[in-house]
Amino acid sequence: MNSKHMARWRMHNLGLSGSRFKTPQEVVKWLCAVQSQDYGPAKWSIAERAPGVGNTAMDRAFNDGTILRTHVLRPTWHFVLPADIRWMLQATGHRINALNAYMYRQEELDNLVLAKSDKLLVDILQEGNFLTRKQLAEAFKSAGIVATHFRLAYILMHAELNGTICSGPLNGKQHTYALIDERAPQTKDLTSDEALAELTLRYFTSHGPATMKDFKSWSSLTVADIRKGLEMVGSRFEHEVIDDLSYWFAESAHYPEAATPTVHLLQAYDEYIMGYSESRPVLDVSRVTELPRQGNHTFNHVIVLDSQLAGHWKRTLKKNSLIIEAVLYTPFCDAQTEALQAAADKQGEFLGLTTKPVVARAI
Repeated sequence: MNSKHMARWRMHNLGLSGSRFKTPQEVVKWLCAVQSQDYGPAKWSIAERAPGVGNTAMDRAFNDGTILRTHVLRPTWHFVLPADIRWMLQATGHRINALNAYMYRQEELDNLVLAKSDKLLVDILQEGNFLTRKQLAEAFKSAGIVATHFRLAYILMHAELNGTICSGPLNGKQHTYALIDERAPQTKDLTSDEALAELTLRYFTSHGPATMKDFKSWSSLTVADIRKGLEMVGSRFEHEVIDDLSYWFAESAHYPEAATPTVHLLQAYDEYIMGYSESRPVLDVSRVTELPRQGNHTFNHVIVLDSQLAGHWKRTLKKNSLIIEAVLYTPFCDAQTEALQAAADKQGEFLGLTTKPVVARAI
């Protein structure tokens, strides 16, 4: 298996080739967690894997609570399902708290302050009283708890990692917080070992072929945790050493070949990029740091041609139209340019806007 074959296989496993998902929930369930610190582009990551799902449908799923957003895995937001949020926090919450320990000390957040903050959150968010971060800051101030800037962020993250709060519905364009007991009230409890086994199984099934170090960076688990997880579920995987790296995957590499050329406009934090660390070079990331700027705007999203990184893009939203600008590592031929426009048109359909002809240039 060469690197391009592996990359195409990953694209299939990650749902970027084929169209087997019909709803946002199906995508999130399969991927287990989808990085979502940038809410708008993260919605596109999901919709790109579920043809026909638009921006409004994504907001509806989020507001209804069929998809939740919380800090889990790495110390950043992810979309997860209500059915998965508790066991995932059980598997990873302690690890992220350990990674945050320095900042907790810097912000003087000891156990007493954090416990008091958690209790206040339970009191003020009961019965679906969804509050924005600004409203929560005011409530903390009234209770005599200093909660500004980073201190507020880490108080809320700690409460998310403890399973006290998660996302509520949008209030206009503002995000809100809710009690996890109200947004995910009926979820199956797993033991610590069961949660570790489930996370290991779900990662290598949806993200494989991948290495242990890939899983470590994605999950924040320790190497010892990952070895234990593989001991429990490794019999369900296949294993292969390629270019001195040890890969795990759930099934043999038989999948429909995607049409060539095919272009994907991926947001910068898509799982195809962020799901890996050690083996990310199979995507040929040698030029990924060449992020051109135009004024104050960076072309930080990525263009994937077939399975490899081919450039960067950014979008500009007008009242009724969408403008996609692309910078390419190598000029596209006519067929590749048509595929680029088709990818841009999909973005416009997602947003309910008319897509203008792509403005493309080579670096």
